[in-house]
This record gives sequence, structure tokens and C-alpha cells, in this order.
Amino acid sequence: MQVGFYRDTWVEVNLDAIEHNVRKMKKHIGEKVKLIAVVKANGYGHGAKQVAESALHAGASMLAVAFIDEAISLRQQGIKAPILVLGAIRAADIEIASKFDLILTCFSIEWLKEASENCESQGIHLHIKVDTGMGRLGVREEHELKEIFEFVDSSPYFQITGIFTHFATADEDEPSYFLTQYERFQQFLSVIDHEQLLVHCANSATGLKFPSKLYNAVRLGISMYGLSPSVEMKDKLPFTLEEAFSLQTKLVHVKKVPKGTKISYGATYETQQDEWIGTLPIGYADGWIRKLKDSEVLIDGKRLSLVGRICMDQCMVRLPYELPVDTKVTLIGEQKGQKISIDEVAKRLDTINYEIPCMISTRVPRTYLKDKQISEQSNPLLTNMPKES
Repeated sequence: MQVGFYRDTWVEVNLDAIEHNVRKMKKHIGEKVKLIAVVKANGYGHGAKQVAESALHAGASMLAVAFIDEAISLRQQGIKAPILVLGAIRAADIEIASKFDLILTCFSIEWLKEASENCESQGIHLHIKVDTGMGRLGVREEHELKEIFEFVDSSPYFQITGIFTHFATADEDEPSYFLTQYERFQQFLSVIDHEQLLVHCANSATGLKFPSKLYNAVRLGISMYGLSPSVEMKDKLPFTLEEAFSLQTKLVHVKKVPKGTKISYGATYETQQDEWIGTLPIGYADGWIRKLKDSEVLIDGKRLSLVGRICMDQCMVRLPYELPVDTKVTLIGEQKGQKISIDEVAKRLDTINYEIPCMISTRVPRTYLKDKQISEQSNPLLTNMPKES
């Protein structure tokens, strides 16, 4: 039994890998460029608090999340570093953000005016988001950007401390649209005084590929977790990334079944001979979705195939011979020189690597490794986890 949880399925997060990736990026971009660690979506499924602490220890100076709830959670867990909320917040929630000392994204003059009507606190920090071609949030016209700065100059409630944009194609080989967005961002900056501001247009891909186009801060997201921003970039990275996320389970039942035995829902798999079948306690409710029914896992360093449909809580694997219950099974990660990477799983699902750790649900406990030892465990299902004696 694992300490801290009672099921034989868990995620392992290598915090040393997180720190390695942050330090390598810091060295790559130079000491004068600040690093903003993006820990939204529960640290891309890795664990926001644990990743935040590791990133800050390795040299990050600020954190970024998607919405207020994520930021408040970090504050409640003791994180004191500056936190930028990248997404839109309700203007009515401006005082909540002030209470937790959050940096907010201002994306339009209308939002700013409405937010000011709900303000009581002074000096709320804002980063202005400009839309240079992503088409999500942001100011699209230079005159509106000037109007925002003029409004803040006359308001006691706000202070502009940063300005940023986001690139849609920085991770692609063809740079033309990226350069169009970059030039548009330069145009926006030319109409304001930005000398004292934190200026950040670079995501992971931009930081890795275009070190001359960073201004004074980089938002490090996917590559902090050891993943390439795109397949196109994977063989062109300026330094080696270390993948931090692995997914483990164990055999909980092993049985020999005769030829002609049907396995799982729909009876879609039928044994062609006497076969050893192992049951794994992981299913689509954990994020190992039904489309992965023909995927492989690692057992004793060998690639073995899942058989039959994946159930909500369990799935089955065809074994080459009898293996003992409690044998470790790796769905993502390394085992005896073999590896199933997040990129491999993403390719099988015809998606991007970002999605894979995010889709492993919170009912799967997280175990955090530091210096190859368990440093912490997180299990949202158990608020008071047992301590190791």
C-alpha cells in the first residue's frame, strides 16, 4: 500500500526535473530576463503548489494562473510570490483579487471602467493584455491602449505594472505570422511609456526559439514540465528538457483464461489461445480514456497491450506469462530502459502533449519526488492523509 492513499494507481511528479527545466531556461534567456512560471490548470496536472515552490526555488520570480480561484488556492497553501491572473475576472470581484494581492489582466477599457466602480482598495496592479492576433482577450486598437493608460493615470485604484501579448504560432516552423504579431506588439509599445513595465510576449516556444525577442520576461509553461511546445520543435531545442510526469499502477488481479474468452464491455476482445490477463485499477474516470483501448503499458520493462474496452475504473492487459499481483505497471514513464512518453500518448490520441497530464483526474493521487525520495503526497479525496510512521 502506498503511504497517503489506498489505491494502486498514482502519478509521480519529479520536482528535480521541474527545477532542471527552470534553471536551463533561466540560463538560456539570461539573468536580466525574468521568468514567470505558469502553473494554471493545477500545474498542467502536475500540482500547482508543488510546481510553484520548485519553480520559485529554481529562479522563477512570478507565477501565472488562469483565474482567481487558482490564485486564491495558492495563497491559501502559503505561496507568497507575485501571482498574475492571465484570464478575465468579473469586474465585481476586483476587491477579492485585491484582498489576496493578485496582479490582474486588464483586457479592455470597458472592463477597467466597470472594475473601478467596484473598487475600494488602492494600488491594484494590472498587466495590460493586447491582442496582436490570437483572437482571445486583449486590446486591439492603439487608441484604446492609450485610453486605458490615461484612465489609470487619473484613478487612485490602479497601477499598471506590465503589458503582454500571446503568440498563436511561435511553436511552428513557419515564422511569418509570429513575426506579424511581434511587429504588432512593437507598435502597441511605441504609443506608451513602457520603460518601467514588465513586458512579456514570450511563451515557452518563443523563449526557446527567439531569445532576441523576449523583452524583460518569459512565461514558461509547457516546457517547465519537460515537454516540447510542439512536435516540430522537439529536435531543435537549445537544451535538454526532463519530463516530470509519470503515471503508474499495479496488477491487482491475474488470471489464466482459455481460448475464446471474451474480455470487457461489448465483448470486443476474444482470446485466440489460453492467455494470462491482468487487471489494472485505472479507467476513463481517471483520465485513461476509452480511445486508449489498444495502447501499450510497460511491465517488467516490456511493452504489453491493453485488451478490451477500458472501463470507468479498470482495464485489462494481456500478459506474456503469469506475473504476481502488485507488479508495477507504467502507463507513462520509464521502466528498465523502455519509455512511454507523454508525446507518444498524445500522438495516439491525435492531440497535443499539453492535454495528457491535464486529463489525468484529481482522483489519481500525486506523489512528489525530490532527490529521488518521496517529499510529499497529494490526495484530494482524503483531506487528512495518514502520515508515514
